[in-house]
Amino acid sequence: MSAPATVSDSQRRYTLFMLVVVFTSSHVDRQIMGILGQPIKESLMISDTQLGLLTGIMFALFYATLGMPMAMWADRHNRRNLIAFSVFLWSLMTALCGLASNYLQLLLLRIGVGVGEAGSNPPSHSMIADLYPPERRSTAMAIFGTGVNWGILLGFLVGGWVNEFFGWRAAFLLVGLPGVVLALLVRFTVKEPPRGLDRDGGEGAAAEAPMAPPFRDVLAFMIRNAVLRHMIFGSALVAFAGYAAVIWVPVYLVRIHGMGTGLVGTYLAVIIGFGGAAGILLAGRLADRLTATRGAQWMPWLIAGANLLSLPLLITTFFAASGSSALWAFVLPASVATVYVAPSFALIQNEAPVAMRAVAAAINLFITNIIGLGLGPFSVGFFSDVFEPQTGGDSLRYGLLVTAVALLWGVGHYLRCGVLLKRRAQAIVCAASPVD
Repeated sequence: MSAPATVSDSQRRYTLFMLVVVFTSSHVDRQIMGILGQPIKESLMISDTQLGLLTGIMFALFYATLGMPMAMWADRHNRRNLIAFSVFLWSLMTALCGLASNYLQLLLLRIGVGVGEAGSNPPSHSMIADLYPPERRSTAMAIFGTGVNWGILLGFLVGGWVNEFFGWRAAFLLVGLPGVVLALLVRFTVKEPPRGLDRDGGEGAAAEAPMAPPFRDVLAFMIRNAVLRHMIFGSALVAFAGYAAVIWVPVYLVRIHGMGTGLVGTYLAVIIGFGGAAGILLAGRLADRLTATRGAQWMPWLIAGANLLSLPLLITTFFAASGSSALWAFVLPASVATVYVAPSFALIQNEAPVAMRAVAAAINLFITNIIGLGLGPFSVGFFSDVFEPQTGGDSLRYGLLVTAVALLWGVGHYLRCGVLLKRRAQAIVCAASPVD
């Protein structure tokens, strides 16, 4: 038998840092469509439904579907190499978006970005789960999850101002090309951690990588697990609201309130970037603390409470009389929009056996991205076009209301998930209690 594997603290921290940078890069390239949506619509003369397809369902379909076979590959082979290749591919496709001359070309290139990003998240989750024990996993996932907010911050700032001075095509080129260098850094400076290293919460837990089961076994396990079912659908519906808002709130501020892309990008970069990052980090730490002191049910209940608190302000954002009022109302919803990320990711990794981790993450991301990333932005665009004959220029306000419906529905799943976790814990306590 081989000696127990270990990872130094410096290697652990560096690996997590690089995975955050990778996640940031993916969201720069993905979310830049939000700040560039209105200029692209005007330049290519497309409808809101077409813009929703461009930013939502077509991207998400390939991103989510290909994520599963790539995750199966990651559960069997080197995860770092897959991530490096993925960064290279999505960065190249993003840069080429700046050369698209029509809607079809841009659509195909955005699909290419989705194909590249499909190979990044599941292996990243699996690596983090191997590096951090369960009692530290939500915090580690929260740090990783801030990549969403740093990506939006950079994408909105760079995209907004570069569009003002040079146009939307230059913005794609500027954010895409640095990813090629990042891909090389990942490939040659990040080490692949041993699988199952911290599956029992102890250093050196894994001596050999466990055999990965077939995909159908992972899927069957997740279908049988009611906790995972509610967590995944809760995540998908909250992501529906979040992705739709990130794509369409910038368009709403530019179109309805007449703000420039540079100004909108700056304000939203601060609100979503810093506010959202603070929210996700606080949620990760709080989830770990609540889990340790009050039980695992507080992971989903934390998400439910934060989103219920933000719901009235989200609706206020869409019907504000001025751009400044909309931005102030959007501060809390933007700050809690990604609160679900760390607890959800951590719970899925906690529930899944070691050999299923990457595929379990991919199945979660498939459902979350088809419903959230795919249907979220598309639905807002579709309903905006539907309401236009009756509401005219305000149609986007009413289209955005679909996000509030999805958010409330998702809260229901999280509340149920917490109830199931509490019942499980009570049943374990009862089973362990001596019989009189």
